[in-house]
Amino acid sequence: MSNSIHVYDARADHATVNAESPLAYSFQSSGMPAPGEEGRAVVGERAFLGHLILRGGAIVLDEALREVLGIGLPGRPNSLTVDADGQRSVQWLSPDEWLLIVPGDETFGLETRLRAHLGGSHVAIVDVSAGQTLIELTGEAAHEVLMKSTVYDVDPHEFTVGKGVTTIFAKTSVILRRPDESRWELIVRRSFADYVYRWLLDAGEEYGIGVARESRHEPQ
Repeated sequence: MSNSIHVYDARADHATVNAESPLAYSFQSSGMPAPGEEGRAVVGERAFLGHLILRGGAIVLDEALREVLGIGLPGRPNSLTVDADGQRSVQWLSPDEWLLIVPGDETFGLETRLRAHLGGSHVAIVDVSAGQTLIELTGEAAHEVLMKSTVYDVDPHEFTVGKGVTTIFAKTSVILRRPDESRWELIVRRSFADYVYRWLLDAGEEYGIGVARESRHEPQ
């Protein structure tokens, strides 16, 4: 590892700091309607995940990820690779850029191991965990809610499992992805998280949208 690189663990000690997710204020101000028995859409947040942007040559990064994490880079543009338990993923963003998402408590150790494995390779790894969050949308009407929100074709037959794109959502941009048959994910900048949450509640009202209360957060 180059001596010119300084790597810091930016995660607060939960024993001394009570962290709040990007949607903590939104849940209080806009409410968290419970999913009804006839509701056809559910929204929820997976907060405090580790988000790492990887840039560089595909061959060296793929080798490092396979060695350190056990999964490789996706083989096609606009696609993502998800590990066996669905907790870790790598998504293609551009020809030399990928988004790696892992459980939050793994972020610093993983970045350190990747840097050590990559050595002097011409790559960049940037921790953007604090700047964005992941919002989940599930339910049989999930794609209908998305149809009201984005110009991208989200028909499940066209937007197949394993696809991920950067697109316009309402009046902002999101990374929209479909990791499995039942779930859509929106990766949103922190400053737009409240806007996207309120938009989803409004767009999903006719489908009885509710908010998942099951904790997808880390222990506080």
